[in-house]
Amino acid sequence: MRNPVLVIVVAQLFGTSLWFSANSAADDLVRAWGLVPADIGTLTNAVQLGFILGTMSFAVSGLADRFAASRIFAVCAVLGAACNAAFALFADGMGAAMPLRFAVGFCLAGVYPLGMKLVVSWVPERAGAALAQLVGMLTLGTALPHGIRLAGAGWSWQATILVSSVLALLAAAMIAWLGDGPHLKRRHGAPPLRLGRVFFAFSIRDFRASALGYFGHQWELYAFWTLTPALIILSGLAEAGSARLSGLAFAVIGIGALGCLGGGWWSQRIGSARVAATALACSALCCALFPLVGDWPLWAKMSLLLLWGATVVADSPHFSALSARACPPEIVGSALAFQNSIGFAITMLSIQLGTAWIAAWGTSIAWLLLPGPLLGLLGLSPLWRAGR
Repeated sequence: MRNPVLVIVVAQLFGTSLWFSANSAADDLVRAWGLVPADIGTLTNAVQLGFILGTMSFAVSGLADRFAASRIFAVCAVLGAACNAAFALFADGMGAAMPLRFAVGFCLAGVYPLGMKLVVSWVPERAGAALAQLVGMLTLGTALPHGIRLAGAGWSWQATILVSSVLALLAAAMIAWLGDGPHLKRRHGAPPLRLGRVFFAFSIRDFRASALGYFGHQWELYAFWTLTPALIILSGLAEAGSARLSGLAFAVIGIGALGCLGGGWWSQRIGSARVAATALACSALCCALFPLVGDWPLWAKMSLLLLWGATVVADSPHFSALSARACPPEIVGSALAFQNSIGFAITMLSIQLGTAWIAAWGTSIAWLLLPGPLLGLLGLSPLWRAGR
């Protein structure tokens, strides 16, 4: 018998490995193309921009709710795999790389938010815990290229990136086989889908509070993931280009999957809003402490990074669960895509500033990320105070 949540979360793991596939080859790209660290941030932001415009297109047009989520997911995963493979095989510099990474991001707009909609369509009664599994797989998918790089230490950077394309094709096949769940059917008498209908969601107080919490969370999350290898190097835990660096980066990012799973379990006892607030507070504490670790022993520095990696993403599925719960079912896909679009637009600024300033700021770059979780706590306060 099919286990729909298991199928969706594994497909999410495979599909989202496209996201940071280029970052796993950052050292090789710097050497081969004569790049500087800020260029890696620019490549990451090309993916982010593609994702932003893709999710905005799905949301404002209503396409995320006009067609089967499984069909959109499968088509976008195949197209993303093709664009990622083209980057590995044909790109020879930033000029060719930028449009291909942008295209990967645009395709991911049909993978990540539509994966969330698929979960809600199958198990709406336990959306918080199930979405925690989904975002846990997104986190592992983000870390996966570093793991592939570690496992294939003798491979070329092109081969490492091509593995992500193969995994995305498997994701497409899995979701096409599964199909959509029986829930999230349009209500009888619901208003027809129309251009811009999604903006209605922001008139709903609970959706607005969840979205504001998510926006603060996004300022920190993707910048942290982008900067993780540099933070490990600055901490003296590994040298640039070493297998140890790939292994530690995989651990720091990948442990977020455990944070998501633990938060999903806990949310069934205290509610999604309080789990999200706790994670925001913990990651804010890590941001504040990291620049002060200069004389700490290596084990303590690594422990702090692991705690940061576990908590920085543990809140993410709960923003999606809270937002989906607040919306009418006929606009859930569009509302989640729109929330993602704004959140990822915010990530572009923190990524660009973080990668541009880290050489001058050193470990103090963590303080650049600190306003995100603090403002997120403030925006989310109507929900966590009410115990939602």
